[in-house]
Amino acid sequence: MSDADDHFARLLGRAAMDVWGDMPRDIQEALFETAMKERSSEREELARLLHSRHPRTLHPAKPG
Repeated sequence: MSDADDHFARLLGRAAMDVWGDMPRDIQEALFETAMKERSSEREELARLLHSRHPRTLHPAKPG
């Protein structure tokens, strides 16, 4: 990734974090899963960060 690509990816990531609680759940899940692809050791840390910033994202489990 070029420096410019990395810069814009960080900006977009920050923007996503800022509006996380306003996003539909399916979009949150898609972004989260994409961000955590091959980063399973960081899943819980990111989830805690997002939940602490946006308490309303504490959704009940999806019906099976």
